Amino acid sequence: MLTFDGAWRFDSPGPISHDVVREFSALIGKIASQGEQQRILEHFKSYFATAAGSTASWSSSASWAQTDLDTYMSQASENAPLFIEAFFDACEALQRMNPEIAVPNVARMNRVLAECQAGYKIAPPNLVSTNLETTVPVVERTLSLDEQAQQIIQQSLHQSEALLAEGRNRQAVQEVLWLLETVSTAFKGLDAGTGSVQGKYFNKIAQDLRSHHRGTTLEQVLTWATTLHGYLSSPTGGGIRHGSDLTSGVTTQPGEARLFCNLIRSYILFLLSEHERLKSGRSQP
Repeated sequence: MLTFDGAWRFDSPGPISHDVVREFSALIGKIASQGEQQRILEHFKSYFATAAGSTASWSSSASWAQTDLDTYMSQASENAPLFIEAFFDACEALQRMNPEIAVPNVARMNRVLAECQAGYKIAPPNLVSTNLETTVPVVERTLSLDEQAQQIIQQSLHQSEALLAEGRNRQAVQEVLWLLETVSTAFKGLDAGTGSVQGKYFNKIAQDLRSHHRGTTLEQVLTWATTLHGYLSSPTGGGIRHGSDLTSGVTTQPGEARLFCNLIRSYILFLLSEHERLKSGRSQP
C-alpha cells in the first residue's frame, strides 16, 4: 500500500483523468500479453474492485474479465489516490508472484501521471500530490521570440518537468540550466540603452546587462541567476554543470531539484519579458 492522507480513503480528493485510465489500461494489456491473459486480468480486477469498494468474482472468459476490469477501473477512477494505489499494488504483487513477467516501473507510471497532468506522483512508499508543490508554470507562447526559439524554449521546459516527474533530478536541473544559458544569447548585440551587449556566453552577457542596468530589478535578478549558475556549475557546489566532486558531492534531492528548477524557470521568464521590453525600447517601471 502507498502512504498518503488517510482522509483520502474515505473522502475522494477528486477523480483521476480518463487519460490515466486509458494509459494504465493499455499497460495492463501489455502485461497480460506476457502470460495467461485471463489470470492476469483477474489479478488486476481484484485490486481495482477493492479500490472501488467492491469485491470481484472470477469471470467466465478473458473477454468478460476485460469488460469487468474496465467497469471496476471506471468506478475506482472516482478516487484518484485509490486508483493509482490499486495499479501500483497490483504491479508489485504480480512481480513478486511471477518475476518473469515484466511490469512498469515507478518511473514509467510517473511519466503517465505527469503527461496526463494527474496531479500526483509515486515516491515509494508515498503518493505525493504535486498540486501541493509550488511549480513555476510552463508558459505557452506569451513572448515574442521567433518560432524556432519558442519551440526550443517550450520543449526544454516540458522536458525538465517530465524528468522531475520521473525522479531524474540532476537531468531536470541540467535541462533548465542549459535553457537559461541558451535564452541569454538572445541579448547578444542588443542595445541596452547605455550600450550594447557584447558578451557571447551567459556570464559575460549577464555582466554586460548588469553594468548597463544598475539599480534596477534586472541587475538584481541577474545577480541571483549568476550566483545560482555558479553554484550549480561548481563540482563542490550543486555539481550539475561540470560534474560533482566524488569526495564531497551529494546526489541532488527531489526538493532541491524542484527549488532549482523553479528558480531558474522564474529567471528565464523574467529575462524573456526583459528582452521584449528592451527590444521595443520601453523603460523599466
